[in-house]
Amino acid sequence: MIYPSFPKSGETIGICAPSGGVGHKIESFDLSLSQIKKCEFKIKETPSVRNNASPSAQAMIRGSEFNSIWSDENISAIMSATGGDFNFEMLPYIDIESIKSNPKWFAGYSDPTNIQMLITTKLDIATIYGFNAGGFDSQNIHEFQNNALEIFKGNLVSQHSYEYYDSSKDFSDEVNMDTPVKWELFSPDNNTSLDVTGRLIGGCTEIIDLILGTPYEDFHGFIDRYQDDGFIWFFDTYNADAVSFYLKILKMKTVGLFKNAKVLIFGRVMFTGGSTDEEYIELLQRAFPDVPFIWGADIGHTKPSMTLINGAIGHLKMKNDKAILDMELR
Repeated sequence: MIYPSFPKSGETIGICAPSGGVGHKIESFDLSLSQIKKCEFKIKETPSVRNNASPSAQAMIRGSEFNSIWSDENISAIMSATGGDFNFEMLPYIDIESIKSNPKWFAGYSDPTNIQMLITTKLDIATIYGFNAGGFDSQNIHEFQNNALEIFKGNLVSQHSYEYYDSSKDFSDEVNMDTPVKWELFSPDNNTSLDVTGRLIGGCTEIIDLILGTPYEDFHGFIDRYQDDGFIWFFDTYNADAVSFYLKILKMKTVGLFKNAKVLIFGRVMFTGGSTDEEYIELLQRAFPDVPFIWGADIGHTKPSMTLINGAIGHLKMKNDKAILDMELR
């Protein structure tokens, strides 16, 4: 596994728009950038970042902008500006050879899972999942946001499950932690505790389902290359009722993605389509009678959320509905 050099104080971070633009939330985006700049990073944006459009530009243009910022020797690491729906259509325009010859950290979450799965599973270059450049839009950032920036700088802090999460669905700038967090463990032996180590891999559920079976992933090769480590899979589900979610996960299981899985971690679903937690859990128990899984984790679109490094070794300890995650680059 290739781990790029982390960006240092005074270096430049590139921000691209491989999916949507941020033109509808400029003030919020600028607030987020001001928090990133407090880490003493300079920032360079691609031309389409501030477009008020989704997608931010035509696929070929987004690909060209991505390639230009990746090949720029003055750019130390890259963040996606925001998510969206159209990242997949620009994948044919990504310069794979440029990425291979000049590995950099790429950070994003949601739709940019497409790029992360390409880079990590095909090229063995680690990527950072859990935030976009617009994700720090608070005057006083929360612990989970500070952790994200620390990890982006190379300080692999221990991350713990939180006490409360924000149940709102409006993507507001303010974080209102109003609902108790509960990580629920379901294991074949009915244990209430877990202590596992494995290689981290995952992202947005809908995007992993989308990219699976295309030329832009090599999940099976990745699993074969790192099978001795075992795997900690994590899933961030944006919008899926229990049945559609189950069928996506069942498809992944059927094609062999969960070979040598140590545990599957499922974050809170943002939009459930009216499904209850119990409905999701019942279907997961049907799919995984022999593999432990966790439901309700601090991963994904609901705040707070952990930052995870695809390709890194994760060490997860869980007891009594609480968890601690450490990461190691080896």
